[in-house]
Amino acid sequence: MASGLVLRIQERFSRLTAGEKKLAQLLVDRDDDILTHSATEIAEMAGVSKATAARFFQHLGYADFNEVRQQAREERNRSQPYELSITGSTQVALGKTIGTHLDLELRNLTKTFEELRSDKMREAAEALREAPRVWVLGLGAEEGFARYARLLLARLRHSVMILGINQGSWAEDLAMTGPKDLLLLISLPPRPEILGPIVSYARTTRMKVVTIADRGYAPEAERFSTVFLPCHVASFGLGPSHTAISSAIRLLAVTYAALAGQSAEQRSEIIAAIHEELGDSDG
Repeated sequence: MASGLVLRIQERFSRLTAGEKKLAQLLVDRDDDILTHSATEIAEMAGVSKATAARFFQHLGYADFNEVRQQAREERNRSQPYELSITGSTQVALGKTIGTHLDLELRNLTKTFEELRSDKMREAAEALREAPRVWVLGLGAEEGFARYARLLLARLRHSVMILGINQGSWAEDLAMTGPKDLLLLISLPPRPEILGPIVSYARTTRMKVVTIADRGYAPEAERFSTVFLPCHVASFGLGPSHTAISSAIRLLAVTYAALAGQSAEQRSEIIAAIHEELGDSDG
């Protein structure tokens, strides 16, 4: 989707009518509809009239739908396809690799935070504040990001633990969870089979679940998540990109710190003092 369109939607969302908000949400959720569907088709998918769609784009500052589509095409064309030439020097090839990698990572970040709603991030932070204990789960490559999330949050609040940190301890760890606890799930494909039973147990025990994952996981994650925070993870290979995932974790911690206020600040100061007393280099 055209990033300019998303920004305009975010800026004006509160002033839109109920029908226009339905159309806005559809366009935020479905990236390519502007380029692949007509205005009439988009209106039908959102369940609004063609007249509502026309007013919607005018309220966003566009002359008509054609101007929106032209903007989307121009933004798409500025994103060059991934190519690694095997001709020329190694330095030139490396330069292309770095440049295209950077372009894609910036696109992942831009699209993620264009679509990430501030009210959802605040809702996730509030769930963190209310939970007596927070359990962080990342399987496979995401285990490292679970440790990262746990470290950030443990500097801001008490009782933040990694679920299943010891191999084969799933049952023991799950037996310690309670109905008011929160599970922070960080997940990207491929997802191991054990994730299903773990999430099912969390639902059975009425734990709240905040999920940070790829957008493709949305239909399933939204069935069990209190809050779902979607990320763009497009990659040229070696599995999904973790860049937006890492940044979303950081933003969640920052949002929580702002919400918790003095208690988070005091805990951070206590931990910094302990680091100084221990003389280690992690503070």
